[in-house]
Amino acid sequence: MKVLQLGKFYPVRGGVEKVMYDLTLGLSASGVDCDMLCARIEQDTDVDAEGVVRLNEHGRVLTVKAYKKLAGTMIAPALISRLRKICREYDIIHVHHPDPMAALALMLSGYKGKVVLHWHSDILSQKAMLVLYKPLQNWLIKRADLILGTTPIYIAQSPHLAAARERMQPMSYLPIGVKPVRSASEDDALAEQTAAIRAQYGNRRIVYSLGRLIPYKGYRYLVEAAQYLPEDCCVLIGGAGPLKVELEEQIASLGLQDKVFLLGRIDDDKFDAYYNACDVFCLSSIWKTEAFAIVQIEAMSLGKPVVATQIPESGVSWVNAHGISGLNAPVEDPKALAENLIRVLDAKEEFGARAKQRFEENFTFGKMTEGCLKNYAEVLK
Repeated sequence: MKVLQLGKFYPVRGGVEKVMYDLTLGLSASGVDCDMLCARIEQDTDVDAEGVVRLNEHGRVLTVKAYKKLAGTMIAPALISRLRKICREYDIIHVHHPDPMAALALMLSGYKGKVVLHWHSDILSQKAMLVLYKPLQNWLIKRADLILGTTPIYIAQSPHLAAARERMQPMSYLPIGVKPVRSASEDDALAEQTAAIRAQYGNRRIVYSLGRLIPYKGYRYLVEAAQYLPEDCCVLIGGAGPLKVELEEQIASLGLQDKVFLLGRIDDDKFDAYYNACDVFCLSSIWKTEAFAIVQIEAMSLGKPVVATQIPESGVSWVNAHGISGLNAPVEDPKALAENLIRVLDAKEEFGARAKQRFEENFTFGKMTEGCLKNYAEVLK
């Protein structure tokens, strides 16, 4: 069996690219010939003169130069010509949605083999682009031999997949899996770094959140929720983005400068330490653009409980099973968010143990690879 993961960008920056890259790594490490074809945002030191990154004996990342970025997708005509040349080498092309450029390349490739469509999210913010893309999107849905979601929620509720459900096209879901975040209990240097972070904030109970400072992350509601938290708590928000000044002004207007802290972009060498230092992870997102939230399972991998939100038609609250790995609050409700944070903080050991168990049962790197192989076997049958 030879597989091609198709879509998105390199170097890996976002969640969809990470899933593609991790599947390529996991499948190729298990002996399956698996390549990843995508547009190159910039020249990376790992990319050779032919645009190839060799991962191992069975896996490669094949990159083509992008012309420009437009409406969240790379305009890369070379993707079309490259795929036309190589598509017949593969038994399965696993295309990751949303990515109009990848869908166009597949349609023009002349490929006759099996197609797995990985439906990561509906297109929500780029409504004008969706009008133009919809005929191609509908073609892609019909072309798919299997449609995979990251949770059962999107597969069951996405309005774009309604016709496919009526046709009873094969559908399933493959939860995203990650390697566990390093634990401070197993690394002395990390333990020191973690202790330093806790000391920096007066050894208070830490509510941690991580993501870009953009509207759908709902950080304004997390900031407002902080005023209802006990004084022995503080909120740390990691990430950069266009709402930084607006959030700083909100923090100042509520007098929360000693309780809410914007950390900026978290450097790689501090990534694990902040997860280790927190008592609870909070995902305050408000739109179903947040379809899964990998940050939730990264926290769970360390046995950290989660408070997330009940986003309609999103898989977020499925990932964080209410009453098991944590609690889910209504969207855009700061008081309810605070109440749930307090409940989880007061029982963090119990929730944390169940969060760790849920991670190991559903969201490991190995589980994702195994699940993908099972789906491929069904398609090739």
